[in-house]
Amino acid sequence: MELAELRERLTRFLRAHLDDPAAEVTYLEPGPGHAGFSYLFDAIAGGETRRYFLRLPPPNVRWEGTADVLRQVAALRALRGTGVPHAPVLWAGDDLQWFDRPYFIQPRVAGDVLRPAEIARLTPAERRDRARQAMAALAGIHRADWQEAAGYLGPFWGFETDVTRWDRFAERAAEPERLALQPEVRRLLLAQAPTDARLGLCHGDFQWANLMYTPDGRLAAVIDWELTGIGPVLSDLGWICFFNDPQAWPPGEAAARMPGPEDLAAFYREASGEDLGALRWFQALAAYKFAVITGFNLMLHRRGKRVDPHWEERVPGMETNLAYAHALLTG
Repeated sequence: MELAELRERLTRFLRAHLDDPAAEVTYLEPGPGHAGFSYLFDAIAGGETRRYFLRLPPPNVRWEGTADVLRQVAALRALRGTGVPHAPVLWAGDDLQWFDRPYFIQPRVAGDVLRPAEIARLTPAERRDRARQAMAALAGIHRADWQEAAGYLGPFWGFETDVTRWDRFAERAAEPERLALQPEVRRLLLAQAPTDARLGLCHGDFQWANLMYTPDGRLAAVIDWELTGIGPVLSDLGWICFFNDPQAWPPGEAAARMPGPEDLAAFYREASGEDLGALRWFQALAAYKFAVITGFNLMLHRRGKRVDPHWEERVPGMETNLAYAHALLTG
């Protein structure tokens, strides 16, 4: 959709939903991210300037998985009353008269995510403070009343499915020689899978690039819920612990990292009281998944199906991620 057409549609939408026939969109630009189409826009209504975020699925795709933006709405609405910093959903729906596809709109949050350059400027104490806030928010997500959201998000299909669903991506990965350990790590994950785990609402990609902080260091919002679902809550903790463990990455790639897995686990335990006995398995699963994801996205990039040079930089990590997972699973 061209920006001029989207501006007209947004103007009609706001005039109807704000009951203001003079409402006007004054600013509109594409937002960041790759999993869907997002837009930042400002509008004047009732003499007041308001700032918004719009999410739409990409064109010409089925509205399922990450392209089903209403999954995010279900998760965000489950956060009401939890104290987890997030941008509430103002409007959402699948009435095609507005944008020809499902949508949701939120207020824009003041703040920014923690990029490597910003992390490098923080003192160790500031990094720990931000990490502690993040783990408190993660514990809050996992305490959310998820039963109603599960009606839309669907159930957890089990640990075997959580491992084997990556098989078809591994088969199509670029540079398959870098995934030489994949079959053995897969075997170990299946053999050592937990027999039970507390289920709850999971973010699915809980990491610093999806956490917005104010300039003075307050966590303002957990964002980007494309991969949300119902599952073992330790999967979120295992994901961020893996990303912040220098041993999971090639030398030099661990520069300017936030607190490592031991500290993150301690902050989470402090906030949640959760038993973290199976955490190593979830860290190994996270490393396994990301190695496969890297190979698959590298294939898409090199074939021109989804061009993103970022994945070329991640190639050496495929082997290191799998070696890390193997070490966790073999003690």
